[in-house]
Amino acid sequence: MDVVDISRWQFGITTVYHFILVPLTIGLAPMIAVMQTMWHFTGNDAWLRATKFFGKLFLINFALGVATGIVQEFQFGMNWSEYSRFVADVFGAPLALEGLVAFFAESTFIGLWVFGWGRLSRRIHLLCIWMVAFGVNASAYFIIAANSWMQHPVGVEWDDTRHRPAMNNIVAVLTNNTTLAAFPHVIAGALLTAATFVGAIGCWWMARTSWRARQLRLVAAGGDAAVGVEVEETTAPSLVDATPEALDDDAKQLWRPVTRFALWVTIAAGIAVILTGDLQAQIMFKQQPMKMAAAESLCVSEKGAAFSVLSIGRQNNCDNIKHVVAVPGMLSFLADHRFDTEIRGVKELQEEYTTAFAGNPAYAGQNFAPNLFVTYWSFRAMITWALGSVIIALGGLWLTRRKQVVTSRRFGLLALWLLPTPFLANASGWIFTEMGRQPWVVFSLMLTQNGVSPTVSVTQVLFSMTVFTLLYGVLAVVEVGLLMRAVKIGPPDSVEPNYPDKVGEDRPLTVTY
Repeated sequence: MDVVDISRWQFGITTVYHFILVPLTIGLAPMIAVMQTMWHFTGNDAWLRATKFFGKLFLINFALGVATGIVQEFQFGMNWSEYSRFVADVFGAPLALEGLVAFFAESTFIGLWVFGWGRLSRRIHLLCIWMVAFGVNASAYFIIAANSWMQHPVGVEWDDTRHRPAMNNIVAVLTNNTTLAAFPHVIAGALLTAATFVGAIGCWWMARTSWRARQLRLVAAGGDAAVGVEVEETTAPSLVDATPEALDDDAKQLWRPVTRFALWVTIAAGIAVILTGDLQAQIMFKQQPMKMAAAESLCVSEKGAAFSVLSIGRQNNCDNIKHVVAVPGMLSFLADHRFDTEIRGVKELQEEYTTAFAGNPAYAGQNFAPNLFVTYWSFRAMITWALGSVIIALGGLWLTRRKQVVTSRRFGLLALWLLPTPFLANASGWIFTEMGRQPWVVFSLMLTQNGVSPTVSVTQVLFSMTVFTLLYGVLAVVEVGLLMRAVKIGPPDSVEPNYPDKVGEDRPLTVTY
């Protein structure tokens, strides 16, 4: 592999790792804001306990997300300095807005929210978490605006003096139709991830609480019923010394409402993902037809093209791909809601691009098709992994119907096992989006191979990629370990509202978690 390949691998590894954390941050912030709002208006301490419990998980995830996100910024100026020079007049604007407007705001209000328990009034403190929710979503918008410009460059004119695009309309950049389609899709995916996260943990805790109450009752009954029954030792505050009645109350008053709230959000977000994904497919058909063809390994143009469910063969070789299972006309329908639309194939598009760029020697002999294997299977992986959220949502809602609670330990464990699936679906979607744009780093303007830093060697990139991969692997263990520990401990047994009569009284500054 040359320096381009290794630089792409490094950026891909660090980006995917970072983005695994991002959807949870984006989606969990507004969900926590809703939980605190419910407590604010109802006075039900169950919602306050849920707010602090999931708030702790949010903060663990947010901290590592910030650390890994900073690395992305450095890579633009190091491995990809030529790219940074080329897009500086355009790419820098939305990134600057993300940092100055969104990230600073969310960081400030996170600090106020974390340290403001008991120091700010209830209304101001509630406003802080809503500002955090606004900040993380605004941050996502500016990042997506920058990325969407790479997918569909708008609002620029060519500067012959500096041989690069110059922005002449920032409004066009920020309101790119690619951005307006991608943003709701990303937000819907983030809500799907966060809601699945909350719902899966809620199902597990509901089953855990109900099971413990049952075990305590059997032990208390004595006799044959208690033979072989062992009550699990635990340090979870809400389980230690709790009576069966208190555990049943927790299952019904705390975990059931929170879980059903999350599962209904999962359903709504799943529908939004489908609708916004459909909109994106139509835009992709017009703006990036090669990505559409690559997503289906469609090598030859076809009218009324079928959607391939399964294909076999060496999928980077158009002459050796066989579609085994396909849905007739579905690909054409996804493109523009007509079953007879012609979808151009990889071979025809290759000829079209070769002719269009024939006057530029830099494009001579260029293969304009992305990696067909990666684009084909990452698209299907995205859809398949999303089914995990569907199973949790439908199963959880069914088991909690008619004021029931989840008592099945098997379903609780299944929910935890399926918890990573929306994270994997999000990662697969971004792999498809970015790999499908190749070989362009900025579609139709700059090839990826022209974006790497000319003074960085293969050895340097390979060394840094190895270090990052190992470091991120260690951080992944720490992140998952901290989250698992916090989930097992659970919410506090009881929570004082902790808002003093006199705001601002002299108290030590501590994180009240």
